[in-house]
Amino acid sequence: MPKISKGRRVGQAAVNALRTLLEDHDHIVQEISGQNDFGEDFYVTFTDDGDVTCDTIKVQVKGGGKRRGNGYAVRVDQHGDTWANGNIPVYCVVYDPDTKRLHWANATQQLRRFGALNPPCFIGISPNAVLDDTTMEAFVTQTRRYVGRYRGRQAVLTHLGEMSGAEFDPADHVLHFVNGDDEDLIFWKRPGDAVATLLLSAQGWEPVLVSLESLMRSELPSPEDGRGSEPTDPDLWTAEDLGLSRSEIMWAVSCFISTRQADEGPEDDFAGPVECEGCPSCTGEEHGRIAADVIHDYVLARILDRIEAEPDLMQRSILAMREDGGLEPEIVAELGPLETEPRIVRQVNTLSRATVASMDDIEPEAFRLAILYLIHCIYVGGPSLPLDEQVRIVWRIPEPESTPSQRVRNSGAPGTRT
Repeated sequence: MPKISKGRRVGQAAVNALRTLLEDHDHIVQEISGQNDFGEDFYVTFTDDGDVTCDTIKVQVKGGGKRRGNGYAVRVDQHGDTWANGNIPVYCVVYDPDTKRLHWANATQQLRRFGALNPPCFIGISPNAVLDDTTMEAFVTQTRRYVGRYRGRQAVLTHLGEMSGAEFDPADHVLHFVNGDDEDLIFWKRPGDAVATLLLSAQGWEPVLVSLESLMRSELPSPEDGRGSEPTDPDLWTAEDLGLSRSEIMWAVSCFISTRQADEGPEDDFAGPVECEGCPSCTGEEHGRIAADVIHDYVLARILDRIEAEPDLMQRSILAMREDGGLEPEIVAELGPLETEPRIVRQVNTLSRATVASMDDIEPEAFRLAILYLIHCIYVGGPSLPLDEQVRIVWRIPEPESTPSQRVRNSGAPGTRT
């Protein structure tokens, strides 16, 4: 007699578990016929206090909890284009039969972040991305916010953000330019700021800080003729540094002028710079910049010091993170693709002074995953402070009490969370 395969049983258990969970919370689930395997199993329309909303997603459900690296993975196969470019976002959900838990990821968001030139083979799903009764409200809130990003002006910001890897606030000034070589330039400035960020596709979307003065520096008279202006911040990039053409310079200058006019509207429209949040013992002093390579070298050295002293630190930190139900949604989303890349996970699991020396550093993705596993947050203080006090690390597993020098090094300093 014919037998039902275990895989079919697990797959059906996954579909049943997700449908039951969503319907228990009054959301509308429409199952797509199994005869039409186009990479989606459900349409889900969310409700709000009993009212049907216009927020709908598609869901691909997988049973069996396929593991890859430290996370779960769903193969993209031939679905990459439809998942990335459809007009309804697609989410992937896996069901782990051992734990009876559902885990999720935004497949559309992941694919768009990787881009069409470097599409991933898998959608990565973090074990921290649990979907159950306790996380349902947060999941629905985040998902509806993502769906809403594809309406009105926010749709443009979403497209530019996914193209460049930046996260724009709806209140930010964001302007887009395409030059004659089909290269993209994005101007990004927060209301009231004198400094803006330029994102250039030709520069790999690496963010660079510019001001109106730094861009016009080459246009200004030189100091030798006695008509020079005050020197500008040497940390700001110039048009020459970026290789901007004259038309690109004029576009960026016009962006500064137009956004300045917007900021100088009625007084009630702008309440000044936003106060910093999360800074321990903040004194209101100006926060200093610190070079990215200094942060990298210093934080990596501190990580290696702790791993050398506590060989099981990484595993203890991962377990602590798995039990943290308060992880920010952005971090959970970032964990997915990192945790399902075996090469990156292997570097993190074997991280030591010797492995870093043998590779002459650590891959940026592995460094980022190690930080997510080991560190809760980092505060950066003022530039007048010694480096050990300027950078304050809040570890996921607190450091054991030891020497006075370590206690001084870990003392809080006013600064900015990064």
